[in-house]
Amino acid sequence: MKSQIAKEIRSGNVSLGIELGSTRIKAVLIDSKNVSIAQGDFEWENKLVDGYWTYSLIEIWNGISVCYTNLKRQVKSEYDVNLTNIKNIGISAMMHGYIVLDENDELLVPFRTWRNTNQEQASTFLSELYNYPMPQRFSNAHIYQAILNQEEHVNQITHQTTLAGYIHYRLTGEKVLGVGEASGMFPIDLNTKDFNQDFIQKFNDVVHKKGITWDYQDLLPKVLVAGENAGVLTEEGAKLLDPSGDLQPGSNLCPPEGDAGTGMVATNSVAKKTGNVSAGTSVFAMIVLEDDLKAVHPEIDLVTTPSGNLVGMVHCNNCTSNLNSWINLFDQVTELFGIEVSKNELYTKLFKKALESDKDAGGLLSYEYLSGEHITGFEEGRPLFVMNADSNFNLANFMRCGLYSSLGALKIGLDILLKEEQVKLEKIYGHGGFFKTEEVGQRIMSQATNSPVSIMDNAGEGGAWGIAILASYQDSSKTLDDYLNEEVFHGSYETTIMATEEEINGFEMFMSRYQQGLAIERAAVDNLK
Repeated sequence: MKSQIAKEIRSGNVSLGIELGSTRIKAVLIDSKNVSIAQGDFEWENKLVDGYWTYSLIEIWNGISVCYTNLKRQVKSEYDVNLTNIKNIGISAMMHGYIVLDENDELLVPFRTWRNTNQEQASTFLSELYNYPMPQRFSNAHIYQAILNQEEHVNQITHQTTLAGYIHYRLTGEKVLGVGEASGMFPIDLNTKDFNQDFIQKFNDVVHKKGITWDYQDLLPKVLVAGENAGVLTEEGAKLLDPSGDLQPGSNLCPPEGDAGTGMVATNSVAKKTGNVSAGTSVFAMIVLEDDLKAVHPEIDLVTTPSGNLVGMVHCNNCTSNLNSWINLFDQVTELFGIEVSKNELYTKLFKKALESDKDAGGLLSYEYLSGEHITGFEEGRPLFVMNADSNFNLANFMRCGLYSSLGALKIGLDILLKEEQVKLEKIYGHGGFFKTEEVGQRIMSQATNSPVSIMDNAGEGGAWGIAILASYQDSSKTLDDYLNEEVFHGSYETTIMATEEEINGFEMFMSRYQQGLAIERAAVDNLK
């Protein structure tokens, strides 16, 4: 087996996927059968600079090269081969945000991530202008807010893209985006699989009256669908990935995609009536729709699969980050008593403890808002834990409360899709750190969605594996749905959990408390500066 993999690596018959997530950059190398054969990663964290959540350009490129070097080192250690040639490459990153370049291809302002919630004024106006959702995270909302703020750089913009698009451009010289990622910049016309030209004209009419000299379509990248070639790795691009100079140029690159699209691929959730939930630092659910929604909902983003099919997306800025802080506190307690407990064991035991609790979390309430949360109307976050004098305060209820609250804003959005819009959902797949502990995350998510939640045995590879699959898909003539079913997931194993009616009712009781308590969160945001 190793000798066959080594042979493929020597011949360059491998595909590479790199994904820049919010806490980690990860690279996955796959063989001709789409099986992961090597990985590399680099941990990082966003910073709040001048009022914006950002990552510096130095961090971005250093992180990518360290990540690739770690993968290359594993290839050498495992297969005794120096990685020099790669057939296909794909780049993915956290969706949305704001990257704008000038005529010299220099960043005009530091990268502004999806986590920023400074664009409410733009989001509200544009949603009304298009009669179509324009979330704060979307690139079009970012650029219009910069115009409203009269930021000096705006008239110098010659190109707007996303983080994945920017990395891809530097590697290939091609200003392109995959349609799924592009749908996080600006609404897509599902018939043409391109940006909606009527909406672009409306936007131009508005901004020209404000003194803007460019036409918006001239700033946007070209939109491509999965399977199309999006350029080749240049000599300069190869050195950005591998500063040692070993990696040779010439690799074919697939259209760059966002982490939402790669999550759909990694969980085989690109067909209609399927969905997936990615839960970790943030949480988002993607459900592939059969038809347009009946109404415009600010809580629901409309994006597409990498093939261009319509997706209802519920995206929340906050999930487990604050719960992680509580677990770190418990870790400090064990250290205080000189007890050695691994982080993995600590998470596992505490998560499993939640299953012993009252189904409504014993009357406890928390908000895990480290940052703002647009679904519930918060421009900033204040993590809170609240209880009544007669609440059943114990460890099991505390943990269930934290897990419920991590999905609180998500459930509000999902209820709009599943209850109000009556969207059909036959199966939903989970991936991300929330599901790492056996059974717990699946059971809690099943309560939130009132549907079975499945975990695949290979979904743990995550989005980097998903974009590697999209890279290898360039060699196929099949539809993406057929390719995944027949070439990638055929024979794969999955576990499925369906919550009980009592558990579902318990979550609903918690959510009633959660909605009533939002006034407490508002008071905290307004008064704790």
